[in-house]
Amino acid sequence: MESMRASQRTENHSNVRLFIAGVLAMWFALVFFLGARESFVRAPGAWPLPILIGVTAPLLVLLVAFRVSRAFRNFVFTVDLRLVTGIQAWRFAGLGLLALYTYGVLPGRFVWPAGLGDMAIGLTAPWLALSLIRVPGFATSRLFVLWNLLGVLDLIVAVSMGAIVSALATGAPGEITTAAMAQLPLVLIPAFFVPFFVMLHLTTLLQARRLTVLGNSGIQTSPVAAAGRAHAQQLNYGTGQQRA
Repeated sequence: MESMRASQRTENHSNVRLFIAGVLAMWFALVFFLGARESFVRAPGAWPLPILIGVTAPLLVLLVAFRVSRAFRNFVFTVDLRLVTGIQAWRFAGLGLLALYTYGVLPGRFVWPAGLGDMAIGLTAPWLALSLIRVPGFATSRLFVLWNLLGVLDLIVAVSMGAIVSALATGAPGEITTAAMAQLPLVLIPAFFVPFFVMLHLTTLLQARRLTVLGNSGIQTSPVAAAGRAHAQQLNYGTGQQRA
């Protein structure tokens, strides 16, 4: 009976993963389609409302799903934090924004905070992922939580600065604005990758909070178990399936 329940949990978890992968693919395709139609483009001096909606709407969907769906909460609580943290290393690609500033494509007042912030998170991500592997309980440490909060703050600052610079644009000849961020391929950054990376941070923070609560309640007394609970749970699912 226990083997059957473990097998059912494994199957449900796999179905949730496939569903989320499909949603991410459709989301990316939708942003690409709207970007090709220039649906995110706005006149100089206007607030970039389509982009702001593109950033916030997926995050609201994530929070609602976490609230109402037990299967989705279980998925969030069992995601491998080492993988989620390692993915943030891609944010070192913020270096590309500095290159666009150099060639006069994007304004410095947007590029410098956005680009340098992303590079800092991307550069430190591998070290945080390594700490999750080597240090028991690191997932609930203040340093790890602070790093994730700073990662979210960096993205908030980037989107905010982009919106402000867009709203302050005058449309004067030769003026360097953030208009390129509303067109392909750059529009994929604020409309897809920014909320995606925020989702990764939120997933990490939610899982770290749960591990802390479980640790404080005495459910888990071993720091190693607390730090690796999500990964161990996945391994237990696989073991139960093999026994079945």
